[in-house]
Amino acid sequence: MSTASISRRLSRWVAGLAYSDLPAEVRDRACGVTLQGLSSCLLGRDFPETIQAIRLVEEEEPGCGGTTTALVDGRRFTRAGAAFINSEMMFAGGKWDTFRMVVHPSCAILPAALVAAEATRCSGREFLTGVVAGYEVTERLAADFVPTIMARGFHAGPVFSIFGAAVAVAKIMGLDAEQVHGALAQCVNLAAGNLEGGRSGGRSVREGAAVRNALLAVGLARQGIPGGETVFEGEAGFYFAYAGNREGRLSHSFAGKRTADFAAITAKLGEDWLFLEILYRIYSTAGYNIAHVDVTAALCQRDHIRPEDVDRVECVVNWLETQYPSPAFPSRRTDTDPAREQPQYYAAHAILTRSFPVTKNVQQRVGEADPQGIDDMMRRVRLIPSHTQPLFAPRVTIHTRDGMAHTLEATGREFIMSFDELAKRLSPIGAVVPVGERQYADLVAECRQIDHAADVARLIALTCPPGRPSRGQA
Repeated sequence: MSTASISRRLSRWVAGLAYSDLPAEVRDRACGVTLQGLSSCLLGRDFPETIQAIRLVEEEEPGCGGTTTALVDGRRFTRAGAAFINSEMMFAGGKWDTFRMVVHPSCAILPAALVAAEATRCSGREFLTGVVAGYEVTERLAADFVPTIMARGFHAGPVFSIFGAAVAVAKIMGLDAEQVHGALAQCVNLAAGNLEGGRSGGRSVREGAAVRNALLAVGLARQGIPGGETVFEGEAGFYFAYAGNREGRLSHSFAGKRTADFAAITAKLGEDWLFLEILYRIYSTAGYNIAHVDVTAALCQRDHIRPEDVDRVECVVNWLETQYPSPAFPSRRTDTDPAREQPQYYAAHAILTRSFPVTKNVQQRVGEADPQGIDDMMRRVRLIPSHTQPLFAPRVTIHTRDGMAHTLEATGREFIMSFDELAKRLSPIGAVVPVGERQYADLVAECRQIDHAADVARLIALTCPPGRPSRGQA
């Protein structure tokens, strides 16, 4: 095994990665996360979080005289300003992707990649390669450590996403291995994210701040400023600081694992793709809710269960899904009284309608009205925490009034899908986004074939309603 540091091994792989190295499934997933993220921006443009982000940047950058486009809005700001707006907009829209429950790479990696792609006028293939590199590095660094880091009061989402955002920018801008190493090292100095703000009534800045810091890290690396050699595994390194030790000991895990192997972070790079584990949050809600819709609906469909037949429902779920964001600091217990934005609500909705609208966002209070009887049905659903049940894979049992028990267990892969399946499932949002159904269909087509594009200009323009793209153009 190589004696090079984790950062050195990752940076050499990133610098050497070519589009031709990406398997077809990986390329397809890169197109998919792009569509998912841009769709989220279209949905999130007018939500309060986005408006606040735009106002903040407008105050910082009077005159809006930059060179980087704010999606949907169409105006141009500085790279840092546009990246922050795009990240906050993507986050507000609710259509994130999810890795290990609380890491949402798209909200940092895609805004960063778009900044770099617009600046360099790189090809669609170069853009996708940078996106893939960013995701793979993020997920490998995060993998086994997410629950332990959350239990120490950090938010794993922005803490790890900064690395993916920096890698995407570095790759698209053509940085060499030494510079990528420098950017990763500087990210260790700039990584941040804490749980207490959200737990005590605030709204913490997450991926938006990670993107801005990632751009700073890349800038420092381009200037040749060294960041250190063993920044991840060293005595005072990243994992010691955030996980509490440098031996891979885990205080918490999803399914009982108590140690992590640092060698696994860089093992079989380019062969085993953690990127392919990314889940699409089709519904605008916490990831632990989404499978309750599809699995419960499928069970009702399979066994012809009508709402009036249901006596009670039991859902066995991974224990960490019931104590968000961490059992060390739970602010949302989902195994107690049912409420909106909890699994019981989504399971009840699936029983009553056999679906859930992709255009509905409960938190933002937009979309279709709840079906009649939702409150009563929610009270019939009980969550049962398990230390062995896989993440996002509930085992749903519906007990009917005739004394029968009907069971269906999720695989945890229900929301891992091809681009075409993703596009099909997202298609209803074309009716509600500001660009309209026709332009949204064009955006889907552009995402599908972005590897044939000379640059990302049309991709960006298709997020803007007619008339807006010209604003701020030179």
